[in-house]
Amino acid sequence: MAKIGFFDSGVGGLSVLKEALKLLPNDEFYYYGDSANCPYGIKGEAFIQNRSFEITEHLVNDYGVEVVVVACNTATSYALSYLRSVFPNVSFLGMVPAVKPAAATTKTNVIGVLATKGTLNASLYKQIRDTYGCGSTIIEHIGEGFVELVESFDISGQHAEQVVEDSIRDMVLAGADKLVLGCSHYPFLKDTIEMVANRIRPDSTPNIEVIDPAPAIARHLRSVVKETGFRTSNSEFPNVKLESSGDDSVLNNLYKQCVTNNLII
Repeated sequence: MAKIGFFDSGVGGLSVLKEALKLLPNDEFYYYGDSANCPYGIKGEAFIQNRSFEITEHLVNDYGVEVVVVACNTATSYALSYLRSVFPNVSFLGMVPAVKPAAATTKTNVIGVLATKGTLNASLYKQIRDTYGCGSTIIEHIGEGFVELVESFDISGQHAEQVVEDSIRDMVLAGADKLVLGCSHYPFLKDTIEMVANRIRPDSTPNIEVIDPAPAIARHLRSVVKETGFRTSNSEFPNVKLESSGDDSVLNNLYKQCVTNNLII
C-alpha cells in the first residue's frame, strides 16, 4: 500500500486529507500539523523552508512515506522546489490557488482570491494569476483571522460570519461570482463563506461559488499513487496517524467531527 505524508502549518491540511480518504481508502496516511508555528503566511521564506525540510525528514525517515502532500499554499510557494531537490526519491504534490477553473467558469469576469500574505506575495501565485486570470479582474484579499478561526475550531456562528464578511465584502460588492480559497485552512469555512457571500451579493451578481482546491489535489494524488504502482491493501479502514507540534486537541477534534466519524485513527 502507499504510505502518504501530509503536512501543513496547522490543521488546515485536513481539508485535503478528507478528500484523499474518499479516493484512497486503503492506504496509510501520516499527517503533521505544525500548529506551534502557525500561521506560515506571516513567516519568512527561510523559516518555512527549514520547517518544511524538518517535517518531511520526519515523515520520510520515521514512517517511510513515499509521497508527500504539501497541504499548505504558503509552504508550496516557498519550499516545494527545494524539497524536490533534497528528497529526489519522494514524490511531492503542492497546493496552488485555483485561478484557472475560476477564470474558465466566471460569468462576471470578476474573481476573488482569498489567501495568506505569503501566498499572495509569492512568485508562484503571481505566475498562475497572470497566466490564467489575465482576462478577468482579480481581487485579492488576505483572509484576516480565517486561520485563527479554524485553529480554534470556531468555523460557524455569528463571530465566524463577521470575520468572513470583513474579508469578502469588497470583492463580493465588486461583482465577484467566484471566490478562490488559497489556503488549506479556508475550506473548513467554506459553508460560512458561501452563505455570507450570497447574503450580501448584489442582485445583479449570479450565485457565488466558493472554489475549494482540495478535491482536485486528491484526484492528482490518486493518479500519482496509481502511476507509482503501489499495492493497495485489503484493510477495511485507512490507517491515519495524526501529529501536531502544538496542542493536538483541535487537530483530533476537527478530524473526528469534520473529516470523518467512521474511520479509526
